[in-house]
Amino acid sequence: GCNPLAETGRSKLQNQRAVLNQQILRAVRMRAGAENLLRATTNNKVREQVLLELSFVNSDLQILKEELEGLNISVEVYQNTEETFSIPLVPLGLKETKEVDFTLPLKDFILEHYSEDSSEYEDEIADLMDLRQACRTPSRDEAGIEMLISYFLQLGYVENRFFPPTRHMGVLFTWYDSFTGVPVCQQNLLLEKASILFNIGALYTQIGTRCNRQTQAGLENAVDAFQRAAGVLSYLKETFTHTPSYDMSPAMLNVLVKMMLAQAQECVFEQIGLPGIRNEFFTLVKMTQEVAKVGEVYMLLNTAMNQEPVKENIPYSWSKLAQIKSDHYKALAHYFIATILCDHELQTGDDEDQQEKAFSQLYDYMPEGLMVLTVLKDKVQRKQLGKAHLRKAIIYHEEALRVCGLCKKLRNIDILQEVLTAAHKRSLLKYAQQETEDDFLSLIQAPDILPKTEYKIEAITPQFSKVKVKDFFHRLGPLMVFSAKQRWTAPRTIRIHHEAGELGFSLKGGSPVQIYCLDPVCSAASMGLKEGDYLVSVGGVDCKWLGVNEVLEKFKSVGEQPIEIEVISCQDTAASMHNKSATYSVGMQKTYSLICLAMEEDKIDQTKKAPLKLPFLSWGTKNRQKAASTLCLPSAVAGSSQIKKKLSPFTLLNTESSLY
Repeated sequence: GCNPLAETGRSKLQNQRAVLNQQILRAVRMRAGAENLLRATTNNKVREQVLLELSFVNSDLQILKEELEGLNISVEVYQNTEETFSIPLVPLGLKETKEVDFTLPLKDFILEHYSEDSSEYEDEIADLMDLRQACRTPSRDEAGIEMLISYFLQLGYVENRFFPPTRHMGVLFTWYDSFTGVPVCQQNLLLEKASILFNIGALYTQIGTRCNRQTQAGLENAVDAFQRAAGVLSYLKETFTHTPSYDMSPAMLNVLVKMMLAQAQECVFEQIGLPGIRNEFFTLVKMTQEVAKVGEVYMLLNTAMNQEPVKENIPYSWSKLAQIKSDHYKALAHYFIATILCDHELQTGDDEDQQEKAFSQLYDYMPEGLMVLTVLKDKVQRKQLGKAHLRKAIIYHEEALRVCGLCKKLRNIDILQEVLTAAHKRSLLKYAQQETEDDFLSLIQAPDILPKTEYKIEAITPQFSKVKVKDFFHRLGPLMVFSAKQRWTAPRTIRIHHEAGELGFSLKGGSPVQIYCLDPVCSAASMGLKEGDYLVSVGGVDCKWLGVNEVLEKFKSVGEQPIEIEVISCQDTAASMHNKSATYSVGMQKTYSLICLAMEEDKIDQTKKAPLKLPFLSWGTKNRQKAASTLCLPSAVAGSSQIKKKLSPFTLLNTESSLY
């Protein structure tokens, strides 16, 4: 990541955003306290004081919200440093977060769940925390994108290894809303993953706005960046459908996707016109349709921004900028078609059919009494229709300037004012060049222009698989086996004696290997080895990632000498939930005791005969009458009466059907 202390323009904005987030948090807490007091008190004097305080707090919140909006429209900082004469593009600011300490929760889980020395994984935990810290200040380039994706993929590994679906880990994630500044705090890792995805999309928008729009390569990169931003935000909307943050709600993400695609369409138009727009009939027809398409997508974007519930949280200046761009590009479309009509009369050698076909595609309908071929041939009709388009262009230009002047944030953007003013003056000059003595006779209304583009702009689906990452906690073993969803016994040490060159069992599977075809009378079986046990260590060497052949080689290397192995047994998740947990109950899924890691079979006195297990359903039916309020699965441990005395009062109530 970038140096968090670097005083760049972008880092200053992010620091200001962090300060505003804290101020908004304090104001929200004060408002919540005042509202609670207002509901609780019946004293009229106190109510008056609380109402007065609430008015001050609400006004402070409104001011802070406007300051945050000012950060969101501070587009000049993110633009390319080269001199340009283009309307600024809008980037998304990165979501801010608080620091998270994974150390204690992960170390406790490694000790409890995986039965390993958690101190050996301190470096891995530190690497994870360092990566998260670096993701708060990513560089504005492909390296920054790759780093964010790497952390997002690491979170997938961390979720599978340390976050079981049945309980919370006690890690609190706090992320601030990008538009309102309100914090969202959850113990759910999905909030962390969704926020990182949002920041990946936001970083793509910042890369797009930074591209040099005066070069062909720069515009191509900008189009690609905005399409990728739209793809990431669309993926976020489809994958995380219940995010509690306003900026990641489905409605807001839908608007943001539209905005990124609109900006990509705008860059496509600039890319077409970069070499210069030739004053030629068919070239102008193409440019007319392309720029009309840009005006249409911004019009649809402005409509979406003004719908509930997005309207309340989207920055006001963003919706006004979308309206300005819609009017500006519609005006350009009318200006181009007016140039066609005023500057290009049908000559003798021109292809009438081609021009008629091309021109007819610009309109959904022609003004009453006019035909396409007639307009192309008749000089008077051409000039009248051209003037009508110029008048409409001037109206759109004036509306764009008016809206820009009314918005405080936008009228301070000098380049925006310059572009709008220059386009307006150009249309006025074109209109002044035409004869005006018969204007009062012209009643033609310029028809709307049909938008069309030859360049399909779509969101690019993110390809996370292209970023290769290695699981930080690789040493815990293969993820398909050693995950938070699986429950294991503590590793058991078994001393293997070769009997006439035979081990007494076979091995199968991949990594880790399993005990297969165990001879029940061999020495290993008498020491507690079971069919289906996983082999995790041979002779003190970890073998979780070794295959069958590699493990057999280790056995052969010791010859006839005894060797110690460590094995683990898989526990049934459903059974162990009731049998091993002392404090699990309906409505209290978050309360767990330490899991008993020792195998119950090891506690059985070999001289005593274990009682016969009852069938599962018959046991539940038989004992339900004896203990209607406490129902527990049977245990094969001798002396079960002692275990019954230790039952927690928080026991699971079940019917026969729910048990099954």
